[in-house]
Amino acid sequence: MKLRAFRLGTIGALAILISTFASALADAATIVALGASNTYGKGVARNQAYPAQLEAILRAKGANVRVVNAGINGDTTEGMLHRLDRVVPNGTSAVILQPGGNDRRKGSPDRTSEIQSRLKARGIPVIMIANGTFRGLPRQPDGQHLTPEGYHMLAEHVASQVVGVIGR
Repeated sequence: MKLRAFRLGTIGALAILISTFASALADAATIVALGASNTYGKGVARNQAYPAQLEAILRAKGANVRVVNAGINGDTTEGMLHRLDRVVPNGTSAVILQPGGNDRRKGSPDRTSEIQSRLKARGIPVIMIANGTFRGLPRQPDGQHLTPEGYHMLAEHVASQVVGVIGR
């Protein structure tokens, strides 16, 4: 009888814990990192890409956030525009946009302003990461993509801007 009561108590405690965790996730601000390979984190583990590091930094500061990595290697702003509604759901608190240099390399039109306009029309703030932001950050041997330390430095740089936008 005591074992049964213990099991029921344990199950009840787990149910409360799961419910609390689910509620916290539902209340979390969703930030979408939209971009190309330096958003995706080319050449590093997923937890070393700047969106994952940014989420960890913000959570360590007490922010209830979820940062979604919507970066694709080699993507252009035209590609980002085409997938915008799919990767940025309604209710998104902010988008961090890092267009990269693929438009120029691939001869694709720059659609950054269209992305910004569509997000603004939906009431979603945009935090821009210009290519100049990467100057002086540690890079992989290819000279284009950041090292884990470089992604951490980028995440630290963006964290204050995110806090300013979402107010948490």
